[in-house]
Amino acid sequence: MPSQRPLLQKLISIIEPVLEADGYELVDLRFILEQGGWILRVCVDRPPDPSLDVGEVPPDRVDLSDCETVSRQLSAVLDVDDPIAQAYSLEVSSPGIDRPLRTAKHFTHFAGSDAKITMAVPLVIPDAPERRNFRGVLRGLNAEGDQVAIDVDGQRFELPLVDIDSAKLVPDWDAVMRGKSGAGGKTPKPVKPGHRPSQKKRTSNPSGGAQGAGGPNDSND
Repeated sequence: MPSQRPLLQKLISIIEPVLEADGYELVDLRFILEQGGWILRVCVDRPPDPSLDVGEVPPDRVDLSDCETVSRQLSAVLDVDDPIAQAYSLEVSSPGIDRPLRTAKHFTHFAGSDAKITMAVPLVIPDAPERRNFRGVLRGLNAEGDQVAIDVDGQRFELPLVDIDSAKLVPDWDAVMRGKSGAGGKTPKPVKPGHRPSQKKRTSNPSGGAQGAGGPNDSND
């Protein structure tokens, strides 16, 4: 939310150094009001390994023990800095398969993956209605590094990074079922052994039936 941006930026400036010092990265941060009160949700992970294909599952994923450790550390730091006026609960979690994307590094690292992006400020499109929601294939950043490129139904959009409200990966569930991360775009399904597409060509004939490549009648009169 635009009205929360100063607070969120303040929280990021406090939280990120703590995480980075212990080998974590801040994936996402949300401060939301739910039925039980205000909640500060912090999503953490290990920094992406550039040598590892995004379609592979990282070997050192964040687990429950990591989240508990980070929660204790952040609670202590936030109690000292006290940037939030109202009472709130702190929740620390690891990213799921539909991993949030927040920084320029995230959008660059996961280029080629399917993603959903929601804009805080609608994108003005010439000769078309303004648009907030985009689902397509990430294409990284522009040369200046301030816009995210995404291909949607054959059309490329460049979205200002500062105007993005939320973004997350759309996993390839077939890949997930094969033990992969689900990122990196869809992969072709393996062909079953002994199966191949039919090679028979079919054309229509004047009688309305179908004929093979040899014609309706292979014999000579």
